[in-house]
Amino acid sequence: MNKQQNNAFIPYRPQFLTEEEMLERSRAFYAFMDQRRTVRDFSDKPVPLEIIENIIKTAGTAPSGAHKQPWTFCVVQDPEIKRQIRLAAEEEEYQSYHGRMTEEWLRDLAPLGTDWHKPFLETAPFLIVVFKRLHEGAEKRKNYYVSESVGLAAGFLLAAIHHAGLVALTHTPSPMNFLQDILQRPDNERPFLLIPVGYPAENAQVPDLQRKKLDEVLYLY
Repeated sequence: MNKQQNNAFIPYRPQFLTEEEMLERSRAFYAFMDQRRTVRDFSDKPVPLEIIENIIKTAGTAPSGAHKQPWTFCVVQDPEIKRQIRLAAEEEEYQSYHGRMTEEWLRDLAPLGTDWHKPFLETAPFLIVVFKRLHEGAEKRKNYYVSESVGLAAGFLLAAIHHAGLVALTHTPSPMNFLQDILQRPDNERPFLLIPVGYPAENAQVPDLQRKKLDEVLYLY
């Protein structure tokens, strides 16, 4: 098939690195990303909006099924909207911690020190609410591999947040329908992640956890 007959193509111009440069870059990036932690203690110090915009543009470089880019990023800085989101999230989280979650789930969460209180939803200067788009337009044009695509974009988003010197928390109150109502999003969108973003508080602490070792996650064939 002649690509030029179907779509416009442009030359791909890769960067050429030596193996030594590639190895050093891979080591350095791993060391940097290994410092990334989920943080629940946020400062209310303001963050320039342009930084958040650049982070979201980076998330938008993620691959997606048929290049449909089935994501929406809602950035919330209005204190009243953040308060509404906190109240609704805490209501759902209270129900989860008091009946919805299994005993096993609660035991697994215990080392993290979490509960249904979510003050960070008001303290963090920004909330990024990631929505997935099931289809597009009045014609309901189908999107493909929506959850996979949005998950990839969320990974890029978290890496960009860390690269900018900020911290984040991937918050997933369940169910999250209240986000669609509060933010008045259209019917073709569904909430995917609620991510507070900002600087860590001066006294921020994180659990003393270890990531799985390479031989626990890598199988070479």
